[in-house]
Amino acid sequence: MTTADQHPDAALPDSAPATGGRRVRTLKDLAQLAGVSTGTASRALAGKSVVNGETRRRIEALAAEHGFQLNQMARRLRTQRTGVIGVAVPLGHERRQHLSDPFFMTLLGHLADRLTERGYDIMLTRVIPDADDWLDMIVRSGMLDGVLLIGQSDQYAVIEATARTYRPLVAWGSVLPDQVHCAVGVDNFRGGLLIGEHLIARGARRLAFMGEIRSLELIERHRGLCAAMAAAELAPPVQLDTHLASDVMAQEIATNLDRIAGQVDGIVAASDVIAQATVAALLARGVAVPGDVAVTGFDDLPIAAQMRPRLTTVRQDLAAGAEAMVAALLARIDGVATPSVQMVPELLVRETG
Repeated sequence: MTTADQHPDAALPDSAPATGGRRVRTLKDLAQLAGVSTGTASRALAGKSVVNGETRRRIEALAAEHGFQLNQMARRLRTQRTGVIGVAVPLGHERRQHLSDPFFMTLLGHLADRLTERGYDIMLTRVIPDADDWLDMIVRSGMLDGVLLIGQSDQYAVIEATARTYRPLVAWGSVLPDQVHCAVGVDNFRGGLLIGEHLIARGARRLAFMGEIRSLELIERHRGLCAAMAAAELAPPVQLDTHLASDVMAQEIATNLDRIAGQVDGIVAASDVIAQATVAALLARGVAVPGDVAVTGFDDLPIAAQMRPRLTTVRQDLAAGAEAMVAALLARIDGVATPSVQMVPELLVRETG
């Protein structure tokens, strides 16, 4: 009897019909039939891009012809890996925000593409932190080879503490001096500075920041805007708390616009989603954008170019960011330390400001 210990990548029993007098029961059998090494056959069936496309398709066709399937459970026991990456979205600062938020969906889509292309499954978790051990519980579950965090929220200290002992961890977010955990993200301070300098250059003198400043990324965007205004010897921007949760955003924006009516000539929204809702609310009130009030966003999600008028915003390349996150995580899974990556923001001037 063939056992998983004897043939760690054995095919499932009775799955391989005889063809030409040969039975393909093991990965070694398949490799010999294909004329390649066992390692190449294994990587081809795992969809690894390091295998030539033509060779991979030929091996996959032979496997299908002979009904061969890798015994993934035995393989994972042998390699001490689960083949699963955890993707967690911590929402300490925004407990009502949903995963359907366009930013989350865009970045998650890119991460899922990059991970599945490399043969990994994904375990997605939306976390409402009620204790400081939430991340430790995830990384110590024994179900994951590594963890990606979409955002740092207000959980920077928790992430830092876990990263001191758990290395296959990468977060999307800001990079601070002497930071322990590996993060990939745009220079949010620079992005806020670019927006402020642009609006000031086009004549704006009284600005408002539409967004909360409790999460690290938004704090940095607000700081950058304040720096631009200070350099121009202008008063600091009016800061208007606006949550990203869709069930309260519209009402908060309406209340904020009532508060600043006639007092500002530019609104710097903390995100494209907030900016889109702000433009819609202004236009509904008969306020011309950008004639009366300029509006800018942050992210450059697809909605930024699709809305009318088209949104002036700061672009953070989410596709490149997702690729960098996955590359860093896989290196860390293999024991290679990787530094944080701070991407350069790009100001995209369109029609709203």
